[in-house]
Amino acid sequence: MRALVVTAVGAESDSVLAGLTPHPDSPGPEPRTLPLGRPRTKSGEGYLITRRDLPGIAFDVLVGGVGPAAAAAGTATALALAETSYGLVVSAGIGGGFVPAAPVGSLVVADAIVAADLGAQTPDGFVDVASLGFGRSVHLPPDELAARAAEATGALLAPVLTVSTVTGTADGAAALLARHPMAGAEAMEGFGVAEAAAAYGLPVLEIRAVSNAVGPRDRAAWRIGDALTALAEGFRVLGPVLANWGERHEQHRGQR
Repeated sequence: MRALVVTAVGAESDSVLAGLTPHPDSPGPEPRTLPLGRPRTKSGEGYLITRRDLPGIAFDVLVGGVGPAAAAAGTATALALAETSYGLVVSAGIGGGFVPAAPVGSLVVADAIVAADLGAQTPDGFVDVASLGFGRSVHLPPDELAARAAEATGALLAPVLTVSTVTGTADGAAALLARHPMAGAEAMEGFGVAEAAAAYGLPVLEIRAVSNAVGPRDRAAWRIGDALTALAEGFRVLGPVLANWGERHEQHRGQR
């Protein structure tokens, strides 16, 4: 199987690639640049994408950009220009965790990818885009895949909220939890990645390493390095899990 992993920024991509590199002393393929995109590096234009091959599965790790719109555009570009078809799309990176369920340095695997601020404010409160009748507000990863990924990585299995504006106040965090009481984390790209994957009929997974607590913005309390390390460790064990799921998924499709 071939999987596309989409991160927002290069530091996240580097962590994912570190986890997918069985022998760090052995150089992997050089990154290549997909055309037709926005500049992602100081030299050249396009989306930076790097390949890693593991037994039973090949990964393309894409730096797609920050926010749901950029993530959707980057993912769709990679899927449109793919030389061979993908079997899975993964949104990966760091994010905020809803404590105490998802403390700093832990991992969260999404059992639902939720567009948490896409909708309308009304006198009665927030109404999501699905309730407005304009589309969907939730994507559901395959149940078995999400459960196995969470078990293998020691992650919390819970909804991950996609927001265009990161939460920075206690009131904002409380409002999100009131609407999504089971939420484990928030980030900015998952729903965009999932929308692009759905357009191509592909399953999607999201994994987040927690760098900070959702709530009052306190940069001194951020632990980005710890989160990036946790992300790498998560992908170190995810490869065989995704390969096994992909093999059985392809067998099931072939039996239809």
